[in-house]
Amino acid sequence: MLILAKAAMAIMLGFVTSVIFGYILLPFLKKHNIRQRVSLLVGERHLAKDGTPTMGGLIFIVPTLLVMIILYLRKSININYNVLIVFFVFAAYALLGFIDDILKVKFKNNKGVSIAGKLLIQTFIALVFFYIFMSNGGKPVVEISLFNLVIPMGWTFGLFILIVLVGTTNAVNITDGLDGLAGGLSVIAFLAFGIVSWGTTWVPGFQDIAIFCFVLVGSLMGFLIFNSKPAKVFMGDIGSLSLGGALATVAIITRHEMLLLVVGGVFVIEALSTIIQIIAIRKFKRKVLLMAPLHHHFEKLNWEESDIVKLFWSVGFILAMAAIAYGVWI
Repeated sequence: MLILAKAAMAIMLGFVTSVIFGYILLPFLKKHNIRQRVSLLVGERHLAKDGTPTMGGLIFIVPTLLVMIILYLRKSININYNVLIVFFVFAAYALLGFIDDILKVKFKNNKGVSIAGKLLIQTFIALVFFYIFMSNGGKPVVEISLFNLVIPMGWTFGLFILIVLVGTTNAVNITDGLDGLAGGLSVIAFLAFGIVSWGTTWVPGFQDIAIFCFVLVGSLMGFLIFNSKPAKVFMGDIGSLSLGGALATVAIITRHEMLLLVVGGVFVIEALSTIIQIIAIRKFKRKVLLMAPLHHHFEKLNWEESDIVKLFWSVGFILAMAAIAYGVWI
């Protein structure tokens, strides 16, 4: 019961703080004209969203970090090297997304930081992750419990960290295309990993990582008040990159990297749909989907945006519950 009480309190603190912060931040974004430019390429129905405030990811980033700091000062949580890594990656990707969003707002386009620049910064983040992890006795292995496999990685574990970070952040970023879609799926994913993390009793700091996940769940729920259709604010790259980075980090630290493919199944499908579409067009000069990623394909089929979001949330929920059953129970 104590676990449930802590989880409930963490979610409540995150939710209340993010709602309050959202009502403070939104007028600031509007006043300083921090708005999203919408491309005609995504469809005419999205043109109505042009000029919507962006960088709304701050609504869940700032409250999550603030609540965790307060809990630490009250000695309600401890911070060890694993928790420090989660904090670092979450904040570092938020900073990268912040720079990306600022450049887009300043130059009124959707280019932002170059691909090479992003990869360089993400490589640095992965190296710091790898250094802290190894310096504190972390084992550079990948475990696949389904097949009872433990794969020693050595120094290539650093490369593995980079691949998982880059893959997850890009997948979340690609999914962030409809009101509430990425935010709602992230609520489900972090709720699942909060529960899974609490079951990884052999991982130093497992309870505190779980608390981080639950606080973030509450903060994301608060963010959805402003981001659900019709969205009053978009999360921006600052939000999608920080969420992807944190999700990947929690999965790696708790040794559930493979489970990430199930919990984040919708993110994976969205990313794969984009990759398949690009390959089909470049190699075979034809489209597999009417438009990529997958949620835009459903839009082209004249589905209502809210119906697409509900469908994707439902699939994400089913996958997450299956992952919890396997990761904790089975």
